[in-house]
Amino acid sequence: MNNNDKNFIFGIHAIIEAIEAGKTIDKLFIQKGLHNDSFAELWKLVRLRRINYKHVPIEKINRLTKKNHQGVFAFISPIDLHKIEDIIPQIYECGENPLILVLDRVTDVRNFGAIARTAECAGVHTVLVPEQNSAALNADAVKTSSGALHKIPICRTWNLKLSLQFIKDSGIQIISCTEKTQDELYSADFNIPTAIILGSEEDGISDEFLKMSNKRVKIPINGKISSLNVSVAAGIITYEAVRQRNL
Repeated sequence: MNNNDKNFIFGIHAIIEAIEAGKTIDKLFIQKGLHNDSFAELWKLVRLRRINYKHVPIEKINRLTKKNHQGVFAFISPIDLHKIEDIIPQIYECGENPLILVLDRVTDVRNFGAIARTAECAGVHTVLVPEQNSAALNADAVKTSSGALHKIPICRTWNLKLSLQFIKDSGIQIISCTEKTQDELYSADFNIPTAIILGSEEDGISDEFLKMSNKRVKIPINGKISSLNVSVAAGIITYEAVRQRNL
């Protein structure tokens, strides 16, 4: 991990101040076995704000900084993050037809940035990602997105399953882009409120999310290579939705 890729802070009080100032903590490293009164105050904030953290050996933090880190090191996200529970009501209040992208275990930063760029160009309302097993929201992602990550709301959730259920309960159909179906994407009706799930290139979409889907569709592949890059797949299915909505 390159410290030059994004802003970072270390030290218990510095991180507490950043959290209380409303900074978005992308990732927090905590030394294993760390226990003291000062850390207890930080830990309370971490749990309250549901900040993404990981317990690591002190050697890892020592490699990130040679200064007095007090056992904690945090990366600050260069973009603001939102909650899907706040964004969906705003979409409806504006009288718009929701179009949402959901990324399940898409961990490559450049793919994520490219997807965000396509989403912003297509008029997608938001991109939803999980806290764990997701691409870092760093400077590389912003650069690859050509700044789109500063223009399209990015939502992050601790529990993607609950967030998908909230999406369904909000009257939005869930369409999974997957090879595990015979239906091509052209068979889907994207004119109604829609959330499109895209999975990792290695494992695809998790089975539990496939089961939650209202419909599964695939992009037709006529060549010998069996799958597309996930960012390319995102562009194809997103612009099929745009095509239908522009008819």
